[in-house]
Amino acid sequence: MIFGSISYLNLLPFQVYLKRVLSNSQLKQIINSKKSTPSTINRAYKAKKIDAAFISSIKSRASKCTNLGIVSNGKVYSVLILPKDDAFDSESDTSNALSKVLNLNGEVIIGDKALRYYLSNPNANFKDLSYEWKKKRGLPFVFARLCYNKHSKKIKKLAKNFKGKQEKIPQYILKKEAKSRGITPKELKWYLNFIDYKLGYKELKALKLFLKKAKQ
Repeated sequence: MIFGSISYLNLLPFQVYLKRVLSNSQLKQIINSKKSTPSTINRAYKAKKIDAAFISSIKSRASKCTNLGIVSNGKVYSVLILPKDDAFDSESDTSNALSKVLNLNGEVIIGDKALRYYLSNPNANFKDLSYEWKKKRGLPFVFARLCYNKHSKKIKKLAKNFKGKQEKIPQYILKKEAKSRGITPKELKWYLNFIDYKLGYKELKALKLFLKKAKQ
């Protein structure tokens, strides 16, 4: 099974979970985790070069998906729009679409670079797209969904057993990941408090509304 993984901090708990549950050497041999940006993963998934992945919500409309995703309910600090000339982030499809749905103009930045920007400029003039959606719609926002082309039983089982933000991240991984992203372990743990993963009634309602508005 080829599993595509977004190379952002928001999926660190899931990546740790995979390492924990795939301890069986035989199972590890059939899993080849490929990390990249959301837009690259979307293209690979559509071309069926990967069997399963967290793909951007905007691209998940016709896909077979689980009720596991990347969700925020208010500020997320890693999907920002800056008061500059209009520019989309080439790494993201959903965030670019969200800026259009919200009728917000500026430069969209996402992921770790957006988080670093916020941490370095907490009082700067920017808008948090997740927060703007929450203000306007009163709902959480679903940035990505775990979808699959093959191996439905394995993927559904992984999704069902994942504990989300309760997944314990070992200190050595926290330190390693924080250092590689140019932030502190404390900042990393703080950021993950704003990420959820389970899609319940409100999350699915929000997803349906977003896809409807984006299509319009």
